[in-house]
Amino acid sequence: MTCLRILTLVLALTGLSALTSSYALAQEDPGPLRITIEEGVIEPLPFAVPDFIAENGAAKEYATKIARVVAADLQGTGLFREIPKDAFISAVTSFDSPVQYADWKAINAQALITGAVSVGSGGRLTVKFRVYDVFSGAPLGKGLQFGGTTGSWRRMGHKVADAVYSRITGEGPYFDSRVVFIAESGPKNARKKRLAIMDYDGANVQYLTDDRSLVLAPRFSPTGDRILYTSYESGFPKVYLLDVANVRRRVLDDQPGTMSFAPRFSPNGRTVLLSLSVGGNTDIFSYDLASGQRKRLTSAPSIEIAPSFSPDGSQIVFTSDRSGTSQLYIMPSGGGEPRRISGGKGRYNTPVWSPRGDLIAFTKQSKGSFHIGVMRVDGSEERLLTTSFLDEGPTWSPNGRVIMFTRETAGASGSSALYSVDITGRVLKRVPTNTPASDPAWSPLLK
Repeated sequence: MTCLRILTLVLALTGLSALTSSYALAQEDPGPLRITIEEGVIEPLPFAVPDFIAENGAAKEYATKIARVVAADLQGTGLFREIPKDAFISAVTSFDSPVQYADWKAINAQALITGAVSVGSGGRLTVKFRVYDVFSGAPLGKGLQFGGTTGSWRRMGHKVADAVYSRITGEGPYFDSRVVFIAESGPKNARKKRLAIMDYDGANVQYLTDDRSLVLAPRFSPTGDRILYTSYESGFPKVYLLDVANVRRRVLDDQPGTMSFAPRFSPNGRTVLLSLSVGGNTDIFSYDLASGQRKRLTSAPSIEIAPSFSPDGSQIVFTSDRSGTSQLYIMPSGGGEPRRISGGKGRYNTPVWSPRGDLIAFTKQSKGSFHIGVMRVDGSEERLLTTSFLDEGPTWSPNGRVIMFTRETAGASGSSALYSVDITGRVLKRVPTNTPASDPAWSPLLK
């Protein structure tokens, strides 16, 4: 995917002044009105996205497609509701033509997004857009313009949607991101797996490995240019580091008689956490990518796996069965005495720290079902967001508002798929993939 270069950034959105009563509004002084996302949010905000204007003939094939990406991104959050085109009274025929606010108000549109697309020499694609507060009858800022190649048209749609979403909700963006995952094929008892990468919404799938060796648990670096994963290429689990741009890879800590798995980058990208099995005991180690030196962080006779750094790198959350069942523990990043944070009945696994630092997501097995849940970092306020035959392996969106995970259906013919859920548990949806899929890991925002 071609990276975009931002040509101009002059948007100064001010937020919507007329919102449904189901939204909580926060007024800054001076500053915009914003939607505060809470568990009580029920009614999505109605918005309209007419087809973007094609400002020359070469732009016709992209104008409508970019507008559809914007609409799908916003509606997919569950916070917005698109008004269908057949309800429109006004038509947008020019990017600079006056807005007929009364016509949009009549169909209850509270936000109107208009845009224009042009293609210049060398396939240079330019997208500009504006957002209007229909009820106040005013544009929200001067507009935003992105430029890139025609091959990056989807990404420009994600960037437009990110700008609208962030300013109205006050939350960070997340649409302009990717997901690495395991693409699966074949029968359940002989499943083949290979590493794949895609846009967050399932588009632009690329395969990074073949299916000759079992691969598991991919993880992005903080800059999104490298991926850690576990491979059984040697017959035993080993952690590999792969460069996304050139698909070059190397094995980490390839010492005889050891098995390594469940890797995770540190926030600065220079250190890797992994579980290492030596002499029949599994502990957590840190591995310095520059020197190749490793350091043991746990030394209990129990099994310690699935470590994850806090965003500031000062702490690590992980799973241990030292209490007799799999539970969640936190310890300093350099090692030390861990403290247990999970307190409910059941088994906990695959913890991952939110990029916001306020929550830890996890997998929980309880009473014959699996759940994706979240809790505060002190173990309080545990909430289960999903339940099914098998839900596991959460990963956070870049803004810490959405969790993607694997859901597997029961039975010999059951298969795995990717799902996402927001942190309120209200918006649960399947992520489209071409094949059965598992082990998602969300990238940071693209640069």
